Amino acid sequence: MKKIAITMGDPNGISPEITIKALNFLDLPKEKVVILTNKHILNYYKEKHNLELEKDYEIVEIPYRLEDIKLGIETEEAGEFAFRAIVQACNMAVNNEIEAIVTAPVSKNAMKMAGHNYSGQTEIIEQYIAQNHQKAEMLFVCDTYSIMLITRHIALKDVPSQITKDNIKTKIENLDTSLKIQLGISNPKIAICGLNPHCGENGMFGDEEQNAIIPAVKELRAEGINIEGPFAADSLFTKCELDESNYNCYVAMYHDQGLIPVKIMQRDNCVNTTIGLDILRTSPAHGTAFDIAGQNIANADSMINAIKLAAEY
Repeated sequence: MKKIAITMGDPNGISPEITIKALNFLDLPKEKVVILTNKHILNYYKEKHNLELEKDYEIVEIPYRLEDIKLGIETEEAGEFAFRAIVQACNMAVNNEIEAIVTAPVSKNAMKMAGHNYSGQTEIIEQYIAQNHQKAEMLFVCDTYSIMLITRHIALKDVPSQITKDNIKTKIENLDTSLKIQLGISNPKIAICGLNPHCGENGMFGDEEQNAIIPAVKELRAEGINIEGPFAADSLFTKCELDESNYNCYVAMYHDQGLIPVKIMQRDNCVNTTIGLDILRTSPAHGTAFDIAGQNIANADSMINAIKLAAEY
């Protein structure tokens, strides 16, 4: 039985807490899990916060010192630990030792302090796992639908330059394949947002819809992909919770367009997944929450769902 690898994220945030809580709640077979962490972190949470793993899961030690645990603070040491854990998990995936990766939240700034300048964990995983020009995409899987982003962690002023017909087509083709193969949806129904207010109002507020999104949708439909749109985002996302449209996936043009609805409506139930690679990666749809680190009040539901999705895959 191949295992799922779980990285414990930034040790100064809530990541160790939600990882321990999630694993104890799920009670997975110990031969199913390998955790990339450090004994000092586990012992700290056991002694200081009365939180400990209830099963003797396999542990892969990532270097970290007890004195470097500084709850609520972004540090170079924590960034280095988080980065090394992700890379180790990627190496295990490339060596066919595991079948999925679950990553607890990290601080991008802490990793940058350690000299690792990435815009997110997705980009690290793509660099170390992608083969044959594969491209990783962020797909947020909720209870009854998913949301994918055309652009991820880039400045808002840079988004329009990335909204091209070819870029959209490549990402939607990748999405359609992943929904079928990794999530088991035989004929996914996809809705795509416009970029501009009211989808540009026929060019009055922008022309990305006319020049890129609509042509991409037409060509994708000709390929047999079940996609509709573009739709104005302010009305489209209201249908997610009302279940009026029965779409399997909504495609947003930029980060906040897609993630504001997710974090309002499905924050604790949603799972951030990386698709498009040979291995599935899942992660909670929230961050490190440094402000409540060490208080034993963090909600582990999103981490529970992330581990469940990886285990089921």
